[in-house]
Amino acid sequence: MTASDLQHLAPPGETAPPAVEHRIDLAAEYAEAGIADVLERLDRDLVGLAPVKRRVREIAALLLVDRVRQRLGLATQAPSLHMSFTGNPGTGKTTVAMRMAEILQRLGYCRRGHVVPVTRDDLVGQYIGHTAPKTKEVLKRAMGGVLFIDEAYYLYRPENEKDYGQEAIEILLQVMENQRDDLVVILAGYAERMEHFFESNPGMKSRIAHHVDFPDYGSAELGEIAERMLAQWNYRFDPAARLAFNEYITLRRARPHFANARSIRNALDRMRMRQALRLFESGATVDALALTTLTEADVRASRQFSAAAARTLADDERDVDFDPERGTDRIDY
Repeated sequence: MTASDLQHLAPPGETAPPAVEHRIDLAAEYAEAGIADVLERLDRDLVGLAPVKRRVREIAALLLVDRVRQRLGLATQAPSLHMSFTGNPGTGKTTVAMRMAEILQRLGYCRRGHVVPVTRDDLVGQYIGHTAPKTKEVLKRAMGGVLFIDEAYYLYRPENEKDYGQEAIEILLQVMENQRDDLVVILAGYAERMEHFFESNPGMKSRIAHHVDFPDYGSAELGEIAERMLAQWNYRFDPAARLAFNEYITLRRARPHFANARSIRNALDRMRMRQALRLFESGATVDALALTTLTEADVRASRQFSAAAARTLADDERDVDFDPERGTDRIDY
């Protein structure tokens, strides 16, 4: 008896079980889909983030099983794929969005598997009649892939009566519902602000199926990220510089506007500039080792160390003239 025969024998409103002979090897399906490579690269390229990687695997497993269920004729509802990524800057949200797009494309849930990253400025106009064309143009570019909206809460500004963000939200809501089989929207931003955004826009929250929280990196993980970045650029710390950089991480994490891996990248760029200036001003003949090595002096020239020393002095001497915020803007030194 075939699966079709069993369907005819099933009571009204019920789905008959598939024929016993219809079996599918999930391991083979997993290998054939090619998502193992994507998940392996996610594990390899991103330090830490174990809860995030676990959630991505869960979503990938759900989509793979849903695809197998469809092939067996089992009743299934098309999965909702819109997501929310919450966490501080520099925690890998954009990278995970790109990997997710690859998974969706390989499993047949995205035609193209590309990611279109945008912010409020890409969607919201400054005058009447400007927002709709901007938003629709972005959506057109994103069709068949993933639209990644960073700091999505800035779309909603209730304090400004003349703000056009709500118009962009309404267009997004319509497309997220009516064309969810051809577009995945990922909203990203700080957790508290995203929660307030969803409370203010319940229609948006109801369309988000997967909420993924990205934790901050620990000091050891940030050190490993730095080592990986330097290796990619063909640089290295000498032993003293590595110890000094560990101190730098502790100091920088305690200061305002810390952005995890993004701040580490900025700091390394500054240290490379100091190394280049040191070599240039020395006038000495250099070899490959000198050109690729960051020293303790390159690290400790950061104003994070001088600011920390000044703060300690201020605490000891109650120096009211010292401004602890001086030199701690969004650029990492």
